[in-house]
Amino acid sequence: MPNEIKIKDESTTVKEKCTDEAVETGLARLTPERIKNTINQVLQDETGPRFKAYVETCMHCGLCAEACVYFLSNDRDPAFSPAGKVKQTIWEMLDKKGEVSIDFLRRAVHISYTECNVCKRCAMYCPFGIDIAYLMLMVRRICHKLEITPLYIQDTVNSHSATMNQMWVKEDEWIDTLQWQEEDAREEFENLRIPLDKEGADVMYSVIAPEPKFQAGLIYQTATIMHAAGVDWTMPSTPGWDNSNMAMYTGDNEISGRIARAFYEAAARLKVKRIVMGECGHAFRSTYDVGNRWIGWAMPPFEVVHALEFYHELLTSGRIKIAQKYKKSVTLHDPCNVSRGRGLHDMAREVTNMLCETFIDMTPNREHNYCCGAGGGVINCGPPYKGERMVYNRVKAEQLKATGAEVLIAPCHNCHSGLEDIVEHYDLNMEVKFLGDIIYETMEKKIFKPGDQEN
Repeated sequence: MPNEIKIKDESTTVKEKCTDEAVETGLARLTPERIKNTINQVLQDETGPRFKAYVETCMHCGLCAEACVYFLSNDRDPAFSPAGKVKQTIWEMLDKKGEVSIDFLRRAVHISYTECNVCKRCAMYCPFGIDIAYLMLMVRRICHKLEITPLYIQDTVNSHSATMNQMWVKEDEWIDTLQWQEEDAREEFENLRIPLDKEGADVMYSVIAPEPKFQAGLIYQTATIMHAAGVDWTMPSTPGWDNSNMAMYTGDNEISGRIARAFYEAAARLKVKRIVMGECGHAFRSTYDVGNRWIGWAMPPFEVVHALEFYHELLTSGRIKIAQKYKKSVTLHDPCNVSRGRGLHDMAREVTNMLCETFIDMTPNREHNYCCGAGGGVINCGPPYKGERMVYNRVKAEQLKATGAEVLIAPCHNCHSGLEDIVEHYDLNMEVKFLGDIIYETMEKKIFKPGDQEN
């Protein structure tokens, strides 16, 4: 086969599911009564007509199966189809009225947290539009209330709950990191600032906590882009700067709402006109379409713009000019939460073509693109599940290899990390970059001024 990929460990199937310390500890504490009461409480009190319609409408036709990368990567095993996952989890809970076993729950955790990215691709192929991602999130909600969430992602939520950022970055460490990046960036732009707590700025720029913790250079790049474009911007010095939200994916709706509220309150304190978010799909989904609902708003109280939209605005207005297009051939991954979730797939291609000489699209692409295999909290379940995740990503690896591109652009943090794992595991010989990386490498360093002529 032309797209056949090389696998380092020669294993194409998962022979043994991993165990998780937190899951096993939680399971050991459960009683039949607690299991039954918790399941029935969630299904009776926390669902409504939407849930009832989905459960009663499914015809078991299997048309959703071809949409799922887990199904395709596991040689079309029906157990990995979206409908198969629902049948093994929520349907059995309903059929047995919550009287399920410990072994059943162990499998339900594995299916809902690590064998589904809640990417919603299957909903596009269901003739009735059943949102199986929603049903899987209900399984996660039950697991959360039973205290059997996988260890690594639960630790992330605990950190965010305690410190208002998922990486336990202390307030002085956050400010020190911004000052450090400002000092480095001033070697390129003498007067560059990363403005902290500037009231009334046009833009509050926000990031996910892994940036100051592990990828501070991305903040440097953003500062140079903002400065070169003459943007009136700021960042908060106090908690609320981290726009990530793993609680959205663990089923901890209460903490998810707290995190979203802290984020919006940071913008309100600064009286900014809008929020520009970094290249992160799950954070955008959380802020734009999930966290706001848990605290009572149909829409966010501020205009929320993904980095991709912001880059498009800067490039088309002429506030950022490209000195020389990027030479290496590139392909573009469509993150689920900004493509299917926000419809930015065509805009992403416009930006890519403005920046790069040779763009090779994937097949399938746009809202039909395969998930990266890392989103939906799956990569956040940690190293114990990485081996399985690599097997489940086989179809994505074949898709990437078929492009023959030298560089893979992934405008989303979880996608970026997950795709780096795929590239390394399957020896694909590609660089993985953010759009911000490409802009920084190709843009003119001349500072835009309001009087300059725009394109």
